[in-house]
Amino acid sequence: MASSDQPKNNSRSVVTQLRQTQIYRDYEKAFRDTTGLPITLRALEAFDLPHHNDPKENPFCALMASTNHTCSACLQLQRKVEQEARLEPKTLKCFAGMCDSAVPVRVGENLVAFLQTGQILLHRPTKKEFTQATRQILKWGTEVDLKKLEEAYFQTRVLTKQQYESILRLLTIFAQHLSTLSTQLIVKEQQAESPVIAKARTYISDHQEEDLSLNNVAQAVNMSAFYFCKTFKKSTGMTFTEYLARVRIEKVKNLLLNPHKRISEAAFEAGFQSLSQFNRVFRKVAGESPTTYRDRIHAPARA
Repeated sequence: MASSDQPKNNSRSVVTQLRQTQIYRDYEKAFRDTTGLPITLRALEAFDLPHHNDPKENPFCALMASTNHTCSACLQLQRKVEQEARLEPKTLKCFAGMCDSAVPVRVGENLVAFLQTGQILLHRPTKKEFTQATRQILKWGTEVDLKKLEEAYFQTRVLTKQQYESILRLLTIFAQHLSTLSTQLIVKEQQAESPVIAKARTYISDHQEEDLSLNNVAQAVNMSAFYFCKTFKKSTGMTFTEYLARVRIEKVKNLLLNPHKRISEAAFEAGFQSLSQFNRVFRKVAGESPTTYRDRIHAPARA
């Protein structure tokens, strides 16, 4: 039981820490102010509605969240969005035609959180669609003020598909920044960091683009290679080789946010000595090929 709960517990811990960072708070405010849409950073298998009480929550969705049956329907939609968004951004529609989207935040092969937004329509609402939605609501036996509900429904934010895809693209780019930040937080949590290990990590970061070996780093922190290897693994939970690979892959990911950067350039700038080695390590750490990764982060989000 403890092992199955570990990813969820780690996710909650990372999300709590990410929400407290200045970069997340600044982005969250800027996103709401610019788009007028809700935004949340959500841990894995959270059991609440993502946008409830958000300053930009859709009035229609706010009314729906106050009733048991429709709240349950919204939670089921959330589960489905998260299940389908584990590798790439995903958008689904609720019974009332509202779009809700999730963008995964990943560290290597591990999913740690979702960035979510939505509660919008991709076309002007119609009387017919509202009537269909109210039929479902009444079928559930939900007690609601239909006049208020209608007013709220027709106040729903309407975006073109292209506008919404651009908004999801912004979230996808930000998810990559959160991925890098998550890596740092996870490593920091795993280690009871001694000054020697802190010095080693700084040295690795400063020299990652060089042909760096375990002996180089051990000498830099005045330790034998054998003792440094054991101490580093115990402190970080990773071998020196695994840690260096993750540092370099995160550097490559950041470089590839630039759509004009070639994959080979990014690989050599991050310190990889051959493309075959880079491709093998990238696939192992990121869970996909560098080409697939670049195509995914620069492709329009699918609705």
